[in-house]
Amino acid sequence: MSAPDTAAAGTVPNVALLDYGSGNVRSAQRALERAGARVEVTADFDTALTADGLLVPGVGAYEACMEGLRAVRGDRIIGRRLAGGRPVLGICVGMQILFEQGVEFGVETAGCGEWPGAVTRLPAEVLPHMGWNTVDAPADSQMFAGIAPEARFYFVHSYAAQTWEMDNEDSPLRAPKLTWTTYGAPFLSAVENGPLWATQFHPEKSGDVGAALLRNWVATL
Repeated sequence: MSAPDTAAAGTVPNVALLDYGSGNVRSAQRALERAGARVEVTADFDTALTADGLLVPGVGAYEACMEGLRAVRGDRIIGRRLAGGRPVLGICVGMQILFEQGVEFGVETAGCGEWPGAVTRLPAEVLPHMGWNTVDAPADSQMFAGIAPEARFYFVHSYAAQTWEMDNEDSPLRAPKLTWTTYGAPFLSAVENGPLWATQFHPEKSGDVGAALLRNWVATL
């Protein structure tokens, strides 16, 4: 692999791309490599725990994703990494499983519980929400730094977190930066919460703007 142009020789960050049976890991791998990371697709506990960054992909049903994640102890990996301040990026269902629960077809499935609240069906006439849409990101977002406000990202989903339930008033930590998109109703399309970042859209399928976002994440590693 040629040396990435975003990192000096010898300082290329290592990213573990968690392979738990959900998501197109190869497209995410290629996108991360172009963004300047050295990527290992793995389900190994120690490798995922100690890498500079961890990317958690995810497509399909919430319940199936959580079953696959727990099978490789991915929920424990995420929790231990965050306890140590080590970066994690969740994409699509990889974002959804970070909440307390997902509700699909009347089935409630416990998630990783890093954030309170539930992932529920979007109240839109046409589902899935598939295609390009804009996002409303905070002005001081590190995730969207250098990306035009009118930029469009690629979505494909029918469920999302439609409220933010974390109470930040008594927390010594800085409030998370929340990004919203509207399809049927407003929903969370991205969250920056210290070392934990997540997107409901697919940056690896979002062309130049998605590549810019991934470079912003890799630059934090």
